[in-house]
Amino acid sequence: MSNNKKLYIKTYGCQMNVYDSERMAEALGASGYEQVEAPEGADMILLNTCHIREKAAEKIYSELGRYKGIKAENPDLKIGVAGCVAQAEGEEIMRRQPMVDLVVGPQTYHRLPEMMKQVEAGEKALDTDFPLEDKFEHLPERPLPRRAPSAFLTVQEGCDKFCAFCVVPYTRGAEVSRPPERILREARELVERGVKEINLLGQNVNAYNGGDWTLAQLIWALNDVDGLERIRFTTSHPNDMSDDLIAAHGECEKLMPYLHLPVQSGSDKVLKGMNRQHTAEHYIRLIERIRAARPDILISGDFIVGFPGEEDADFEATMDLIREVNYGQAYSFKYSARPGTPAAERSFVSAEVANARLQQLQALLTKQQRALQEAMVGQEVDVLFEKKGRLAGQMIGKSQHLHAVHVAGPDLQAGDIRRVRVINSETNSLGGELL
Repeated sequence: MSNNKKLYIKTYGCQMNVYDSERMAEALGASGYEQVEAPEGADMILLNTCHIREKAAEKIYSELGRYKGIKAENPDLKIGVAGCVAQAEGEEIMRRQPMVDLVVGPQTYHRLPEMMKQVEAGEKALDTDFPLEDKFEHLPERPLPRRAPSAFLTVQEGCDKFCAFCVVPYTRGAEVSRPPERILREARELVERGVKEINLLGQNVNAYNGGDWTLAQLIWALNDVDGLERIRFTTSHPNDMSDDLIAAHGECEKLMPYLHLPVQSGSDKVLKGMNRQHTAEHYIRLIERIRAARPDILISGDFIVGFPGEEDADFEATMDLIREVNYGQAYSFKYSARPGTPAAERSFVSAEVANARLQQLQALLTKQQRALQEAMVGQEVDVLFEKKGRLAGQMIGKSQHLHAVHVAGPDLQAGDIRRVRVINSETNSLGGELL
């Protein structure tokens, strides 16, 4: 039986937070914590938070309230809050919820083992600095056991764009890129542990600047890593889609034909108000260039409706852009103010109007997604299988275009890449048969 203390981590938000949670679990694992799947019976509960969604902080306080009963049953339970809400709220979290023992920002979680020593000694621990040292160099080596076939790998953090609606520059700080040799070392270690696909992460990943290395150069270096079969990256800004990165989509064998490229609005007036620093025309011409390089690429995007000052004509411009681009996947949200951001000080579009616009926009995006998936029926795709499905003998994986694909394959193993013929399209997945 293990004598390790039990750690429960609940992760909110983006893929970078998923990566951060993995690294926090590894950091605490070196201090004797073993990750578990439920908060009941845990010795440490850690909430890794996101500040992007509406009322993010209030949702975390509500979640903390749910743990009061567990804390009452186990007074020795330690509770921590990490991530962007921790960065934004700081010691206010401990003031509002005194049962919280630890608050750590996204740039300092490599200090968790030392902070836990404070906590275990009966002290409170708070660290929301933007330290000079590279947190990745202070984290333990990735653990030896085999990994899932697909893994995230952070290459860049922070953002210098200062979009008027976004808190990332304030919670994650300025853009910082990891040295390419360290990224390549970590990638090789992941492959040694069974990883076949790596998704490069950054708040503004295509602004990667590893000295003389661009993101495209990093991708080409990863393309030469033996055993690595697939490369992806997210999330990108239109202004940083360089010529060499566009060319890589057409030339780099392991770079998958999928690109998440948020535009947020199709109205130049709204884009200016958002401080996006590009126009709708620039975005559309950019998509044309990317598709010229890789005709079968699936484009994904982000949209905000009801941004302050958005009028009916602005919303229709967004709908026109969606019709022209034809998205295979997209995320869409109703604008909600983030305290401290420029847009929070402006007059809001009414909730009724914003809700109606969001429903219209999502209906169009759903129609496009379904049409693209239905067009896949009869085609052959390569699927990287990741896990068992709900049905006996069923396996689920991802196609090159990031579609979830399920097949009957009792002999398949996680990590297998097999050719599959698509036989039907469902709401958010494809059904297939092995070839």
